[in-house]
Amino acid sequence: MAVEPEQPGGLGEARASRLGAAAVLLAASVLLSRVIGYLRDVALAVQVGPGPETDAFFVAFLIPDVLNYLLAGGALAIAFIPLYNRVRRRDGEEEGDRLFGSVLGTVGTFAILGTLALWLATPALVAIAFDEFDPGTQELTVRLTRIVLPAQIFFLTGGLLRAVLMAHGRFAAQAAAPLVYNGATIAGGLLTGTVEGFAWGVLVGAAVGNWLIPLIEITRVKRVHPRFAPLSAHFRAYLVLALPLMLGVSLVTVDEWYEKYFGAQLAAGTVAQLSFARKLMMAPVAIVGQAVAAAALPVLSRFYAEDREHELNETLERTLVRSVAVALLAAGGFAVFAPAIVSVVYEYGRFDAAASEAVSGLLAILSFAVPGWVTQQIAVRAFYAREEMWRAMGLGTGIALLALPLYAAFGREAGAVGLAWAGVIAISVNALATLLWARARFAAPSPVRWFESVLRSGSVALVAAFGSGWLLVNVVPETLAILELAIGGAAYLAIALGLGYVVREDAVHGVVLARLRRNKESDA
Repeated sequence: MAVEPEQPGGLGEARASRLGAAAVLLAASVLLSRVIGYLRDVALAVQVGPGPETDAFFVAFLIPDVLNYLLAGGALAIAFIPLYNRVRRRDGEEEGDRLFGSVLGTVGTFAILGTLALWLATPALVAIAFDEFDPGTQELTVRLTRIVLPAQIFFLTGGLLRAVLMAHGRFAAQAAAPLVYNGATIAGGLLTGTVEGFAWGVLVGAAVGNWLIPLIEITRVKRVHPRFAPLSAHFRAYLVLALPLMLGVSLVTVDEWYEKYFGAQLAAGTVAQLSFARKLMMAPVAIVGQAVAAAALPVLSRFYAEDREHELNETLERTLVRSVAVALLAAGGFAVFAPAIVSVVYEYGRFDAAASEAVSGLLAILSFAVPGWVTQQIAVRAFYAREEMWRAMGLGTGIALLALPLYAAFGREAGAVGLAWAGVIAISVNALATLLWARARFAAPSPVRWFESVLRSGSVALVAAFGSGWLLVNVVPETLAILELAIGGAAYLAIALGLGYVVREDAVHGVVLARLRRNKESDA
């Protein structure tokens, strides 16, 4: 799907429509990717179970993730798209191409050198970071880490390719990347039946989905001329924006690091349990928060480049209010149906009822973090669209460092449950702080409108949770988890939609009105 960029004089309504179309495409991609990802996790759970081997598999991504973070891999689009749009608008398309080539070649070179250095240092790093693992688990962690490390080269360079495509209104490659990545990971695991097979699938999926497909797609837009130019004006301009993302940290990234690090110091299988629960919790975060935020940034940055401050603020505020409303409804559903969700998704093979009970308890807790995650993902775009990375990351770094003792204390006192609650508290504080600072800096988004939406949607979710929960306990006999999920989920959705329309919650009321209008038009 291609969403062509508008001319500066285009209507804000048209841009909002295109933002909505891009968000729907990316949300659909994320949803399908999550389904495929859960099939991957089910395959891992069935064949391996939540034990030491799975611990090794999940922590094997920690060192590669650090490399990705140090090169601002997870935030390439955040740092690059606003600059790229500004250069193209000010200096022309050819100058934008030079910027793209300089950043692509330089980041790619550093990614290769960093991968090689970490590949050699992996045994020592694993011995230091995961000294609680037994020798066999440490050896497996080293082997798996070395397999998935080169994937970062494809993530980093492919991320820049997709950023340019999105700046040109082309979102298909961005939508395809996670689908191919997860599909290849599953194929690797099923073909071999081992955790190493899953790791090899990660590498192949990164190469094809995150790099090769965007490379083919971008040739339809422009020619690619990467060059190593770390001292060029173009790369220095990119570095100014990316440096705070490299040096700073945020809970969006380190929450998972903290869980893995402190979880590895607890009983065997703790990291796997937290990871399984976290992957489920991140589904609504990705579908609502990440997809919407990714689609919004190119539009918001164009508003800023064109000095259309009012439209930027209005679009951001409307997007945030509606997204957090949906997030609260999703969180309520995940909290009340956590046992059924975990049972349906994971409880097969070596993933037994005891493991299901432990993971579902963690999922119920982590569900309370969903509104904070979605708020943070979108509110921080107020800074990113205006190229104010230092302020956003300065706040995020401070909160992430202050949260470290919280994770340590909660993990020590309450184990995996404590780590889950630490994550809920930390991301909620981070999101509220980001929202309030954005309001102070830019006069938007409005915390009042956000809080009103939270109250309305939270009340709707609470009533729907109690109503559907009562139905399952008192009316529906104990049955298969998939039937409990289907019946309870249908009841939850019906109550939420009905009550949401009555209280005029934007995320529900607008959908219902749109449906009524379409029905009237079709009848006419």
